[in-house]
Amino acid sequence: MPAIAVIIPTWNRADLVELVVANVRRQSLPASRIIVVDNGSADETQAVASRLGVDLVSLPRNAGFAGAVNAGIAHATEEWLLILNNDVELNPDWLHYAIAAGEATGAGFVTGKILQARSPNHLDGTWDEVSRAGCAWRCGWGSLDGPQWSGQRIIRMASLTAALFRRDVFEKIGVLDIRFESYYEDVDLGLRCAQAGIQGVYEPKSVAAHLGSATLGGDSRMAYFVARNQILLLAKHYSPQQWKRHWWTIAVGQAASLLPGLRRGHLWTLLRGKWNGFRLARQYGLSGTGDVEAIFERSERDLRAMQEQGGFD
Repeated sequence: MPAIAVIIPTWNRADLVELVVANVRRQSLPASRIIVVDNGSADETQAVASRLGVDLVSLPRNAGFAGAVNAGIAHATEEWLLILNNDVELNPDWLHYAIAAGEATGAGFVTGKILQARSPNHLDGTWDEVSRAGCAWRCGWGSLDGPQWSGQRIIRMASLTAALFRRDVFEKIGVLDIRFESYYEDVDLGLRCAQAGIQGVYEPKSVAAHLGSATLGGDSRMAYFVARNQILLLAKHYSPQQWKRHWWTIAVGQAASLLPGLRRGHLWTLLRGKWNGFRLARQYGLSGTGDVEAIFERSERDLRAMQEQGGFD
């Protein structure tokens, strides 16, 4: 039986910790260990985790999603690591099908079909693709579930909402980049996997339901981090020459990325996020090697093909 550790980052949601731990314990393929990483909570999270008998990693302050996941990875010793949001409910056979897919394909990571908890006929996501402008698409988000999303396939990047990784992936390419804090840290991880020749697999039999933004909270905070981290992603992976070569693509893509938030009244938040993305990129001295251009282009072609098949959104 494979050794599996489940890493659950959380912040001030003791109620969700109790639910997600109970859900993991109902898996037909049992996990070897459950690790709750408390991101400096002020509620009863630590008391609940202790009562449930899970491994508790307690951080003195909120280190962001990436920092919490990294603490869980450092604590775990198992061969497989499932990174799981605290607001996700896995179907009882999620681990069974995910492990089987990973072992059969030799993939470095596995993700499954994620449905919206409030509208279970609609997708919350499957796998991720990203454009040359640094804008990622959670493939299928908001779409009706159907045949397009029901076949196993090799993928480049997986959302860390619920994703299973071999431990040696992190040993080869490093852990999450804490500079992203929350959002796009998984896109960055996927790009690094692709650079290292590590493939993932999408297993649609591994089904989960996701409540969404239950910990970070607030549409505005999510909009800020996404806007900021799109810039950080480009700054980390594009060389100065590529910025010059693709400036028009980047400008159009980044402008288009503002439109959904603009409709929700978040224009100032989005612009502040973009500005801080450039500011932090300069502060961190980010300058990419430029060897992801072919990955961006392949991902963008696949993104367009899926949009053509399922309808442009």
